[in-house]
Amino acid sequence: MSKVALITGGSRGIGKAVAIKFAKEGYDIVINYRSESDNLKELKNELSKYNVKVMCISGDVTAFDRWGEIAKEVIEKFGSIDVLVNNAGITKDTLLLRMSEKDFSDVIDINLKGTFNVTKQVIPYMTKQRRGRIVNISSIIGIIGNAGQANYAASKAGIIAFTKSCAKEFASRNILINAVAPGFIKTDMTAVLSDAIRENINNQIPLKREGTVEEVANLVYFLGAEENTYITGQVINVDGGMVC
Repeated sequence: MSKVALITGGSRGIGKAVAIKFAKEGYDIVINYRSESDNLKELKNELSKYNVKVMCISGDVTAFDRWGEIAKEVIEKFGSIDVLVNNAGITKDTLLLRMSEKDFSDVIDINLKGTFNVTKQVIPYMTKQRRGRIVNISSIIGIIGNAGQANYAASKAGIIAFTKSCAKEFASRNILINAVAPGFIKTDMTAVLSDAIRENINNQIPLKREGTVEEVANLVYFLGAEENTYITGQVINVDGGMVC
């Protein structure tokens, strides 16, 4: 039976690259998305090249009960959830003096509580299987902080602590749980930055360039694959040496 990878926020950016990587390796793919888009249609076409089953399912990661339904639907269709990638996330950047309570809550609810919601609903099935891999997408901002991103930094730091705690709880069931902390990665969000800002950031990176979503996806795949048998509770940066 084929292995199954479930990716939240999987229609674009890092999530899309992760979905493609797992499909290339023969995994059936479940893509979670919040709203239908051209990106999702393009990804469906891309994944069709790899002769794997693809399920696209809508659901906001903040909806705890909905994720109980989603997990059940995936199990009914595929029989297992072997890999969970908690990738869904947002930013609402502004200085703390200008940050509204809603700006803070929205980012925490989606990035951090969303990771809890999905993991909480999926992990009982992994526990029953006595196997599984979970990769949570954090950020180097959750390690070093950044002006104007107090909400985002708090959410991503919380994901790191959540990852380490869950890894200790579920290791005895052969469920390995790790976090990946991307640095400055070329995505739709960074594409809007000016050349001057981009150059300034690149000058702070020892490798002197942005990372690619494929470079992040390669690490996510390894941590999620069966070849990973002894790495759990870790946070691995993909940042070109920016945080050493």
